Amino acid sequence: MVHVTLQQGDITLIEADAIVNAANSALLGGGGVDGAIHAAGGPEILAACRRLRATSLPRGLPTGEAVATTAGRLAARHVIHVVGPVYDPAEDRSALLRSAYTRALRVADELGATSVAFPAVSAGVYGWPLDDAARLAVTSVLAADTGVTDARFVLFDDRVYRAFSAALAAASPR
Repeated sequence: MVHVTLQQGDITLIEADAIVNAANSALLGGGGVDGAIHAAGGPEILAACRRLRATSLPRGLPTGEAVATTAGRLAARHVIHVVGPVYDPAEDRSALLRSAYTRALRVADELGATSVAFPAVSAGVYGWPLDDAARLAVTSVLAADTGVTDARFVLFDDRVYRAFSAALAAASPR
């Protein structure tokens, strides 16, 4: 059974079997968490992403999917890149956001990873309302059939930490 914890801080500093990158479909770096992971991990991550684009993912990583690369210079062993959906109030895309988390856990299982650190996927520039993003993230990870035993949400600021704390409290058995 997966044990979920929360931590406020910088995901690039986390020691875990894998950290999850909230990537864009191009897999070539970007802003926010994606840019921070690429910068801290060094050129090895970008080189691995370019190899994926040149071989198995010529059109990029689809929304809701996950793929692993080296972690380069990071303390983690692997980076699992996921593409979360951009929020659209006219279209329910929550299945895609759930999928980003469950696919990341499936990739972690394939890697033999038991500890995984997640950011708040889609809750930044992709505009997903924070409380709903937190609820979907926490419930997706808690319900997943996975060999991962330690799932940690590493949240950049206090506002995001509070939203995930409330979501975890609401999802936990009393």
